[in-house]
Amino acid sequence: MSRLMLFFLLLSVTACSLTDAFVDRRREAGRTGNALYVGSSKTDAPVVCYNKLTTDFAKVQQMADEECVRHNTGVRAEFDEEDVFSCRILTPAKAKFHCVR
Repeated sequence: MSRLMLFFLLLSVTACSLTDAFVDRRREAGRTGNALYVGSSKTDAPVVCYNKLTTDFAKVQQMADEECVRHNTGVRAEFDEEDVFSCRILTPAKAKFHCVR
């Protein structure tokens, strides 16, 4: 097997996980208080990065709803707006929500 074929095989296996939707909220190690989390997602306003070609919007909505319930800021998430090309290259769409009771 040539190296080029091996490269494309490995790329195709890992490419699926690179397009998984995720909540744009990361914990910054060593920080406390308001600076603990970075990313555009807040406890009462979840933001989900996703790829429109590989992720159904219902899944994005479900992830936002779970964030509202997890942080006890609402019972569901209501869609606000969407930005494109503001997240990672393979997950370019960013859906913004706010939690409602």
